[in-house]
Amino acid sequence: MSMSWADVRFMLERARGLIRRGVASLRMRGVGPTWARVRRQFARSAPPSAVPLYFPPASAFAPFAVPVSDTPRASIVIPVYNQAAHTLACLRALAEHPPVATCEILVIDDGSSDETGEWMPQVAGLRYHRRSANGGFIAACNDGAALARGDYLVFLNNDTVPQPGWLDALLATFDTQAGVGLTGAQLVYPDGRLQEAGGVVFDDGSAWNYGRFDSPDDPRYASMRDTDYCSGAAIAIPAPVFRDLGGFDTRYAPAYYEDTDLAFAVRAHGLRVLYQPASRVVHLEGITSGTDTGSGTKAYQVRNREVFAAKWKDALVRQPPAGNMPTAGSVARPRRQVLVIDAETPRPDHDSASLRLVNLMRLLVEDDAHVVFLPADLRYVDAGTGRLRRHGIEAWHAPFATRPAAWLREHGPRFDVVMLSRHYVAAEFLPLVRRFAPQARVVFDTVDLHFLRELRGAELADDAHLRRAAERTRDREFALMRQADTTLVVSPVERGMLSTLLPEVHVEVVANLHEIAATGLPFEQRHDLVFVGGFRHPPNVDAVRWFGRHVFPAIHARQPQIRFHCIGMSPPAEVLALQSQPGIVVHGHVADVGPYMDGARVAIAPLRFGAGVKGKINLSMAHGQPVVATSCAVEGMHLTDGHDVLVADEADAFAEAVLRLYNDAALWQRLSDHGRENIAHHFSMEAARDTVQRVFRRRGRSG
Repeated sequence: MSMSWADVRFMLERARGLIRRGVASLRMRGVGPTWARVRRQFARSAPPSAVPLYFPPASAFAPFAVPVSDTPRASIVIPVYNQAAHTLACLRALAEHPPVATCEILVIDDGSSDETGEWMPQVAGLRYHRRSANGGFIAACNDGAALARGDYLVFLNNDTVPQPGWLDALLATFDTQAGVGLTGAQLVYPDGRLQEAGGVVFDDGSAWNYGRFDSPDDPRYASMRDTDYCSGAAIAIPAPVFRDLGGFDTRYAPAYYEDTDLAFAVRAHGLRVLYQPASRVVHLEGITSGTDTGSGTKAYQVRNREVFAAKWKDALVRQPPAGNMPTAGSVARPRRQVLVIDAETPRPDHDSASLRLVNLMRLLVEDDAHVVFLPADLRYVDAGTGRLRRHGIEAWHAPFATRPAAWLREHGPRFDVVMLSRHYVAAEFLPLVRRFAPQARVVFDTVDLHFLRELRGAELADDAHLRRAAERTRDREFALMRQADTTLVVSPVERGMLSTLLPEVHVEVVANLHEIAATGLPFEQRHDLVFVGGFRHPPNVDAVRWFGRHVFPAIHARQPQIRFHCIGMSPPAEVLALQSQPGIVVHGHVADVGPYMDGARVAIAPLRFGAGVKGKINLSMAHGQPVVATSCAVEGMHLTDGHDVLVADEADAFAEAVLRLYNDAALWQRLSDHGRENIAHHFSMEAARDTVQRVFRRRGRSG
């Protein structure tokens, strides 16, 4: 595809932004960290590595065992009619990669005349039931459900090869999502192509396997989402729900449309039907019933479509017209569709802005929006992209998205709201959004006021060049605010500032978003100090350097057993050099900071400049870990010195506050309790819910 003027304009704006940020980084960070940022920016984007499909080795039958439990969470019901070799492969796959969840496996034999009756009784742990007469797929499934003892019924075709982790992923859907009544796996062909990513039902009762023959890793098919139905080849449903609905409707006997009917019945019961791509199952489509709808059992597919259409005629009025090719936008309707664009895929274990963004998108999903995420760098991030998809967020990346202009040209018309995070991302994307999604409301998420952080850093350094750069950043941010329909800031302090400087701009506050963690160790069992913050952020570098050089020596002199743990990605040489001082440990990035939140006695936030609200303070308080901070660090956080935090700005006073809190159990407990209350009242997802609904439920542009 040739490059358009929109592509050229986008690339020019990106180049200008990179130059501006590069110059500012050189002044603030120096050559080494700036060069690291440049290399990261221009590194090649590696696509996700395809996981090879698992197939059990083909070999002659020999007795083996399958997972079994007297108290199963799931009952896997496998209806069979001949095709013993396929049943054997399915069972071997279940045996070789057993799930974490307790389960039982039931093979319901619908009158086989091959080796099925000889082999199945020799499989240890298997519950083998032979029906008295052949009754078809529906009868066999209903018989299996009647015999099952599990909390969940999992219907699995015998011509499938479940991939490792498939069952646990299906069951996790019920644990993590509200109101789910049925979930189905991603079905793939043996050659790796996609067979079905949930099904689409049209207004005449006909159906479509969404994604058929495409890549199963395509972002359109790689995230959990609501769907019209899931193929009965691999579905899970709570046993009480299945029984309340009367099982598979026998009017479709012997087979076909019973799975579609069940999905519609689940929704009519007030529950959701979800497609779960984290559960992958190879399906040898047509092995049991063939593919010719003009003869055999497959002929019932044509007849049962009419039966289904008659039964659900009122519901089908709301389905898309027959003949329309499903798209990423159409399968999400009628839900609101929200596009979120940030510089890169968020990684909540790396920085507080990522945690805030992920939790904001989770709030949107909980409010029944279909959320799409596009990283400006188009990179796939293994843990980060997968995390978004597990939350039901449609996360894009290269090679499926290659040029932002082309992607927005295709997808822009489907969005009701577009949120652009950070001023340099908004500057690049806002012209594209206005051109290709003119119907969408634009929300500009500042993350924090960048110009304010830069201005305070310039004042601390007494650098006129940095001051002028901060003023230019201010002008760019203000221009974007005037163009957007709504601007998000993270604190009332920032909103108050903007209400004076830009009274015409609509500003809302969405602060950091945290979940209250379990209480860690008690005071007596905790030791040491901890700081958590990424070192790509200049205020964190300055804070740790100041604390290490000017504050911690006084603490160490009086209580040498106290250690200072410094945690954060990409510590520069000047931070690493602090380890030469006794008692200071620089850990760098730590994948799980939980042990430090639960085991360190005091957290510190010695920031001398910055803007926004400080995630490091939120993180510690959410864990019940008291904090000593500077005035700058607690700005806009609804905190009071002595009530839920200790505040000090000079080195000697900061050291005294740390030691006081470290040695006073009553003060420590009081600040711990009040800090958790602060999170619940001001920084929890529940606290932000009303604002998020107000901002993102509105459709269409303002003005």
